[in-house]
Amino acid sequence: MTARVFDANCGWELDPQVRVRQEQFGVLLYHFGNRRLTFVKDPALAAVVSELDGTSTVAARCERAGITLGHKAVDAALAALEAGGMIRRARQ
Repeated sequence: MTARVFDANCGWELDPQVRVRQEQFGVLLYHFGNRRLTFVKDPALAAVVSELDGTSTVAARCERAGITLGHKAVDAALAALEAGGMIRRARQ
């Protein structure tokens, strides 16, 4: 089984069925379509995910937030959000 590769050099957005709720620990994402519930605890990554609207690349947003892409945990978290249907490539 190969690890999923996340392409941070394109625009990403929250799935339209996902709602984000700010919590003390970070953010809670709930997908009304597949009923998945996901927690993002890292404050910087939570801010990046909350702001995904397709207008900027994830790489640019991460750079502004001080997040180093290529770090195994960051890449895995973003890939998991994609695999879970929480985020998707921006529709142009």
